[in-house]
Amino acid sequence: MFVLIPTKLEKIAKELLAQKGFTVVQDAETPLADLAKKHPETEALIVRSEKVTKAVIEALPKLKTVIRAGAGYDNIDTKAARKHGVDVMNTPGANANGVAEEVIALVLAHYRQIVPADISTRAGKWEKKNYMGREITGKTIGIIGLGAIGRLVAKRLSGFEVRVLGFDPVISTAKAAEIGAELASLEKIFTESDIISLHVPATPETKGMVNASLLGLCRPGAVIVNCARSEIINEADLRALKAEKKLGFCNDVYAEDAAGPKSCADIADVMLPHLGATTMEANNMAARRAAEQLIAYAERGVTTYVVNKGVPDGLDEKFQQLAYHVAFVGRALLGANSPIRQIECSFYGDLHKFAKWFLPPIVAAIATDVKGVDDPKDAEEYLAGKGITVKVREADAGKKYGNSMTVDLVGGSDDSLRQVSVRGTIAEGNLMISRINDFDKLYFTPAGSSLVAIYQDRPGVLAKITAAIAAAGINIEDIRCPHDLKGVMSIAVVKTNTAVPAETVERIRQEIGAQTVAAVTIA
Repeated sequence: MFVLIPTKLEKIAKELLAQKGFTVVQDAETPLADLAKKHPETEALIVRSEKVTKAVIEALPKLKTVIRAGAGYDNIDTKAARKHGVDVMNTPGANANGVAEEVIALVLAHYRQIVPADISTRAGKWEKKNYMGREITGKTIGIIGLGAIGRLVAKRLSGFEVRVLGFDPVISTAKAAEIGAELASLEKIFTESDIISLHVPATPETKGMVNASLLGLCRPGAVIVNCARSEIINEADLRALKAEKKLGFCNDVYAEDAAGPKSCADIADVMLPHLGATTMEANNMAARRAAEQLIAYAERGVTTYVVNKGVPDGLDEKFQQLAYHVAFVGRALLGANSPIRQIECSFYGDLHKFAKWFLPPIVAAIATDVKGVDDPKDAEEYLAGKGITVKVREADAGKKYGNSMTVDLVGGSDDSLRQVSVRGTIAEGNLMISRINDFDKLYFTPAGSSLVAIYQDRPGVLAKITAAIAAAGINIEDIRCPHDLKGVMSIAVVKTNTAVPAETVERIRQEIGAQTVAAVTIA
């Protein structure tokens, strides 16, 4: 594999790769765009802060993977990479300790006024009375984001005998307790904390999350530490409230990592040039991890740290396939040409925390004008653009459905709204449709071809359905035919060896007076 390293990365990366027979070119002086033109044979990129744009990706036709030697990867166009079949990896945790220690260094520098006191003392002054400090011990610390860095901040601060409040929408109460943190709402953290440290990525949801409404809750003298991303803080709101609340602000992140004026210079008490990961230990670890991950990827196909694969860690891809199948069946029963107005979903068991990741396969199942939607945000934007509202219901754990999902589609016109509800699960590794509307315990595999008919229960109907299928020269492989809960309606799910043609579907519709008849074929 030909590897291009267009950055000042510790030599351990090149050494490890060379030992495995990789061809490695490392050039930190030439711009990446020029290197891409010079080395179109590049199959792997290892970068730090260099911007890997769509143009760079398209200039490297053999590119298979881009590895960010560090945690954040917003310098890489992950969507463009995915569209070109390029896996993007990061090295989470490699810089975590360096950033965690920096947080403590910033707080101590601010609390003990180390920077101004140093300047004063070097100037020959002796102004002890001007630099009365504060102590961390006994304070309440709020940590926003309990990922690798947030957890280490809590661990490193434990020696100061502090109270730790943590906010993280995914972590469990028990897991937070293991690291000595009490889970709390953002409002509680900003109300009760003396020091608030930010450790969340820059996303549309987190942009400007630290704003006037939260800052207004702060106790006088509270300190905000941002070693995450600059976009998280609404600087205008902080500027407006800083003096009134006597807020401290320690910062290490900016809109652009480059020389020049910084927008927060007037409100930051201590500011550093993005030094969180700038330690010898962190650089060495990130370089080593990047090389080891690339070797594992190339030799054994290990994709554990791929961040743009469309499936987060902990989610079995089969459940995304299930979401597609469930929605596809619902779409077929609603009618291929029936406009969809609303989607309501319930995700049971461990699936609820992955709710947004089921939107792309649901979109793929119901849409005829889009394909290749892998990103949840793209799926949300597509649905919003179509005027389709999405609601994820709170799942009732008391129903004990295990890891299963229900997708309800509401469609039709104002005067003839229709709703179809389909639930699915995975049993013994097989995708199963367990319920359609009020017809429970169906347990049929949606793959392949089926005919689904819903009709008023009465003798002889099933015989007419099977006769029509046989007349079309189609073999029947399986039949499910339960009643609804009231015993008024029946459903026939007939698995066939080939797709049932439209004329046969229409014949069955007329002969049995069906409420719904649909041929469903999923490759």
